Amino acid sequence: MLARTRMNPKGAPRVDFGPDRWRLYKLAFSEAGRAMRGGTVWGLSKLFSRAPMPTRLLFAPQDLRTADPTIATDIYSGFFAFAGRAITTSGRSPFAFAPPSRAWAEALYGFGWLRHLRAAGTALAQANARSLVDEFVSSKLGDKCTACDTQVIARRLMSFISQSPLILEGADHAFYQRFLRLIGQHVRELERHIRSGALPQQQLMAAIALCYAGLCCEGLDRHLRRASRLLTRELERQVLADGGHASRNPRVIVDLLFDLLPLRQMFASREVDTPEALLNAIDRMLPMVRMFRHGDGTLSHFNGMGVTAADHLATLLTYDDMRSQPIQHAPYTGYERLEAGRTLLVVDVGAPPSTPLSTEAGAGSLSFEFSSASQRIVVNCGTPRIANDTIIQASRSTAAHSTASVNDISSCQMVGDRGGWFNRRIARWLLRRIGPVVLSGPEKVTAERSEREHAQVLTASHDGYRRRFGLTHERRLLLTPKGNSLEGEDVFWGEGTATASAEAVIRFHLAPGVKASRAQGGRVVMLVLPNQEAWQFTAIPVEAQVEDSVFLAASDGMRRTEQIVLSLRPSETPSVRWRFERLARNFNPSQPAGTTGDLL
Repeated sequence: MLARTRMNPKGAPRVDFGPDRWRLYKLAFSEAGRAMRGGTVWGLSKLFSRAPMPTRLLFAPQDLRTADPTIATDIYSGFFAFAGRAITTSGRSPFAFAPPSRAWAEALYGFGWLRHLRAAGTALAQANARSLVDEFVSSKLGDKCTACDTQVIARRLMSFISQSPLILEGADHAFYQRFLRLIGQHVRELERHIRSGALPQQQLMAAIALCYAGLCCEGLDRHLRRASRLLTRELERQVLADGGHASRNPRVIVDLLFDLLPLRQMFASREVDTPEALLNAIDRMLPMVRMFRHGDGTLSHFNGMGVTAADHLATLLTYDDMRSQPIQHAPYTGYERLEAGRTLLVVDVGAPPSTPLSTEAGAGSLSFEFSSASQRIVVNCGTPRIANDTIIQASRSTAAHSTASVNDISSCQMVGDRGGWFNRRIARWLLRRIGPVVLSGPEKVTAERSEREHAQVLTASHDGYRRRFGLTHERRLLLTPKGNSLEGEDVFWGEGTATASAEAVIRFHLAPGVKASRAQGGRVVMLVLPNQEAWQFTAIPVEAQVEDSVFLAASDGMRRTEQIVLSLRPSETPSVRWRFERLARNFNPSQPAGTTGDLL
């Protein structure tokens, strides 16, 4: 339903490692070197490092994420529901069960759910929280692989510190001392992970968690100084000049702000000099969040963004003291925002992120999302909250984005369990080590904005199909001054024998609730939005087809929807022009409303 993407027998999108096998080998060689260095450092650190022992807790930072006290009742009843999966313990420990999914395990062992118990505000919830923490520490149960992951340890340390009033209220001195030792052990483990070569996002999460511990616990001043230096380094590396994150994932910005805003307050409360990199990162990131925000309050679905937690986002934006305007141009992160009247357009004009940060990146170069006031019209399929690996990887394909693909192949190739026997062995090892990172993709992506007769014009191109087919895809977009019309042109240019056999498919995935119907023999597609606003899509010189699609990022699970599809052979038809046009409220659907104009 995502599209006509070719599938292998196991159902995963077909990818031929042939052109990229040397990239695979180079990546494996580099990762093997990192593994060897990390193993040596890890062994030495176990011999010569001891867990620090904080003398006391000074205060607990505020957890900005919203809490639901009714979840406390579920937890007390033995019902643990995380990441769309649930188990009922029937009196047994939740750590004794095999996790139903990786995301579920990360949520359980991250202990972020303690905030719901704290929101309940009852003695029963406090006793339950203390019992579960003690059970986790003292028992030998659980998925230790997930529990010992760098980011999970960091999240757990922040949760323990933030919810320490809940855990420690009414506890005896022996439990208090065990809790302090637990904090010290987490600090030691994170420092080991950092020294042994953790990946960039792991380094940043570890630095934030170590700063939490250093600021909230007495006796960790030396660790705080090291963590502050690491935090400064990673923020300067990963938070780009326009406020985006180097992974290009909008969700990462939101998650970081939930951790960095309390950290900024902690530095002020302890009267410790706040790192300039922290202040600057927050000031840049808040306007960047607004860049991705549509009129319905949700964020654009690019590079791993899935369901928007509307309550979280509203809470976050209250901390924007300046009520900053969304930025329109993010050249470092690779996005453009065009606004006119009630109409909004957000376009991906960036290259894939660096390999270590690309585990969730999509092959959506030149894709866009388009909305009218609070009504979404064109979307990307988004990242599902609950899905198996096959669907998650399909959601990253070019076919799952509102852009053009060639011969049903994505513009980016990801590491996956496919290819010959030798390549599969290497790929599986890499998947365990660093995840499904991008192996190859567009190397040159250009974007230029201008104005023409007061209309906003964006011209962008990428070379993601040049190696395989000798083709460059160029997309020209024009948004009229009142926002009543979005005009586009997709151009494919290049040369070579592979170009002659190439077939391009341009997709416009429609938002859930948008009703599409073909008219005039396929020259027109009528669109009716949930609020009954009507739009017309036209294209020349090809006919438009309406096919099934699926929206993966709905809060209530995957939702069936539709897509407009344009097919052409670049060797015969190198360009296609199309237009979305808002129709008058008194529009008569039996009469044509016009054809594409000549502004582009």
